[in-house]
Amino acid sequence: MSKKITTIGEIMMRLTTPGHERIFQADSYMVNFGGAEANVAISLAQLGMQAAHVTAFPDNDLGEKAISYLRKMNISTTHIYKTSGRMGLYFLENGTMQRASKIIYDRFDSAFAHFKGDDIDWEKVFENVDWFHWTGITPAISQHAADLLLKALKKAQEKGIKISGDINYRRNLWQYGKGPLDIMPELIRYCDLIVADKSDFENCMDIQVSDWADACFQAKKDFPKIKWITKTKRESISASHNKLKGVLWNGNEILQSKTYEITHIVDRIGGGDAFMAGLIYGLLHFDEEKALEFATAASVLKHGIPGDANLVSENEILDLVHEKNVGKLLR
Repeated sequence: MSKKITTIGEIMMRLTTPGHERIFQADSYMVNFGGAEANVAISLAQLGMQAAHVTAFPDNDLGEKAISYLRKMNISTTHIYKTSGRMGLYFLENGTMQRASKIIYDRFDSAFAHFKGDDIDWEKVFENVDWFHWTGITPAISQHAADLLLKALKKAQEKGIKISGDINYRRNLWQYGKGPLDIMPELIRYCDLIVADKSDFENCMDIQVSDWADACFQAKKDFPKIKWITKTKRESISASHNKLKGVLWNGNEILQSKTYEITHIVDRIGGGDAFMAGLIYGLLHFDEEKALEFATAASVLKHGIPGDANLVSENEILDLVHEKNVGKLLR
């Protein structure tokens, strides 16, 4: 039987300018949907895992369109709720060459931000689930979202489910009177795996050290449940040309993947979520070194796919890991 993943978080409508037009140029936009946690679920669904997402949408046609999108991506929508409020939006201008990409968010006062989840049956949400994933975006949105996530984490731990958190510190989101150090440490204590870079350690865990490895050891001391800490290292030569590799600390040593040179980037949004999905899948199916290579290759492939989600198969990722069929025309 395939492994089962559940995620939680807000999903926004994404409005992308055609080609590489600037936002102030565009007269029309391409519409799809994305959210960090749902992107992970969608990626894992493409890899053959059973995937479900917990969220709330506005009770209108936009909410219905978002639900339809998730169903098309093989995501269970059993635990998606309709409520009053609006759909969060974000506008994307894809950069090219030396011009950076640009995002404008319009997500304040969304339906998810006000969602308390009083009707959620957490026993059913986590029935036969192998892995639960969240990000630091959710508790930054509102106190209701932070409380909802804490309930989910407590139940997931009670049921012995592996838990990952992409800390993902977003300074501009924390606007409801609480800061990350008020909320995040309690949530991180439930995690087996976290994604964290220097700013995440500092702002969400109050770990003030300059060396990433030292920060990992301190995090393990402060949050003993943590087994793995990961991140990607990106070198941006231009908006169209990046170098990328994955890094994984396993409690004893730092593993590093091979470095990929990614040219002619189509869409880098969701690259981190593709890495996270690849790592979750890898840790459930492979050893740590192969899991890291799998995760990095998954992220690389995402850079060639429009939209937030990584729509690739296990075989496609493994082909890239083994440098097989790279760039070929497959008939």
